[in-house]
Amino acid sequence: MTPSDRRILLVVHARRDDTVHAAERILTAVRSAGATPVVSAEDRPELAERLSLDGVATLGVDVSIEDVELAIVLGGDGTILRAAEIVRGGTAPILGINMGHVGFLAEIERDDMDDAVRRVIARDYTVEQRLALAVRVLDADDSVIFETWALNEATVEKASRERMLEVVMEVDGRPLSSFGCDGVVVASPTGSTAYNFSAGGPVIWPTVEAIAVVPLSAHALFARPLVVSPDATVAVEVLERTSGSGILWCDGRRSHELPPGARVVVRRSSRPVRLARLHPAAFTDRLVRKFRLPVAGWRGAAGGVS
Repeated sequence: MTPSDRRILLVVHARRDDTVHAAERILTAVRSAGATPVVSAEDRPELAERLSLDGVATLGVDVSIEDVELAIVLGGDGTILRAAEIVRGGTAPILGINMGHVGFLAEIERDDMDDAVRRVIARDYTVEQRLALAVRVLDADDSVIFETWALNEATVEKASRERMLEVVMEVDGRPLSSFGCDGVVVASPTGSTAYNFSAGGPVIWPTVEAIAVVPLSAHALFARPLVVSPDATVAVEVLERTSGSGILWCDGRRSHELPPGARVVVRRSSRPVRLARLHPAAFTDRLVRKFRLPVAGWRGAAGGVS
């Protein structure tokens, strides 16, 4: 493959000056290497108001997603989730450059951006596959009315602030418990540091394949966070006695209304999300850095483990 045959997608939070300046540097570096930079049709109008897009292709118009080699993402976790949605139809891994705050999904911080682009051009990175969730909604007659996916979580929530949601939970075809609640979060290991974390669910290391299930403000004796097999099927039914309706949210981006009788089925997706990695950093270090956890007094790993 010649450099001109290489197509690198740039996904940008285009409303911030620092992000737009960073995008300009990356576009210049990609063009200088002889590769073709690509932007989404969604991002192009805003970017075109701020910088020159000469020689920049448009995804879905000039380039198909199957032809994109890698996606460089400038922004926080929300922008990375949007990028995951954009590249879902192809095989391009995502390299996140954190321009936000916590940025759990990002690989590097903005200060390392130039080196990251150099390594992308040199193909000096590894690809990590993250478990994603396949999500299906059935109506009261068991007809499929909505299908989508999630990288972080699928959340069944009450649609009205003043109403409680009445649900019954099921794991692998067997009922577990019914209760009134504000909702239920079904999260991947990647999403364990997102909504699941805020809801009091467990932090799951990315190398552990599992699915977390966390009830939200449940009125029940047994409503503890659960960790189930990655091959388990989790279902949440909105009971007919619910006075209001619910809503399904996936990664905070895709939603569908859930009337009484609706059933949300979540299982492992056959298509993982691919993340490009430049540094083999331990997830423990990422937790410490992102949450600024106190580690003073640690004198080193016992037994020579580093």
